[in-house]
Amino acid sequence: MDRFVSIAGDPHIGVFTRVFDDIAVVPPDVPEEVTTRYEEALKVEIVRTTIQRSPIIGSLLVGNNNGLVMTGMATEEEIATLSEYRDLMLLEEGMNAAGNIILANDHFAAVHPEMDEEFMDALSDFLKVPVIPLTLGDVKTVGMAAVATNSGVVVSPRTTPGEIQRLEQVCSLPVGKGTVTMGNAMVGTGLVANRYGYLAGVGTSGYELGRIEDILGFEEE
Repeated sequence: MDRFVSIAGDPHIGVFTRVFDDIAVVPPDVPEEVTTRYEEALKVEIVRTTIQRSPIIGSLLVGNNNGLVMTGMATEEEIATLSEYRDLMLLEEGMNAAGNIILANDHFAAVHPEMDEEFMDALSDFLKVPVIPLTLGDVKTVGMAAVATNSGVVVSPRTTPGEIQRLEQVCSLPVGKGTVTMGNAMVGTGLVANRYGYLAGVGTSGYELGRIEDILGFEEE
């Protein structure tokens, strides 16, 4: 299967879309040929919406099978659309680009290190996972420096051994370094994945795909 895709010619598919085990949330104007690729590779239902009237879904939305976290600046229509699939937690103030500042799956969540303990406690209760403050290669926007599924975590190649150890301790999953689109260290910008499969931004090399498959537990096709 061809694992490469773009959104309007842009390889940063992780910025524009957010994938879970059952749904892929995409902007309304994404062509059907692209959404069909998502359906086939990831076995998901397509949900079309904006968030905060913006197409950068991946930057503004995150979550797991227990709930979705998104900016509190979303419109009533956007909230209604996504609430059909999960309970919602809205970030009302401060840092609210949820997809940038939170990395999450059903095992753990890691957050921007400047988030306060009250927020981390609330997030832990909502997503039903332990939450840790973390950087990845000194990058604070952990949601774009990595991709986490319930099978593994692909992190920026700049991630330190200590940061990897913290992740492994909290999630008990394989954690490995990878890149996308010929060396882009912010893997969350160019990779979407769930338990069933993955898609990478156009320009990602065969070697990079091999690393992704190895870390996330997919056999080469």
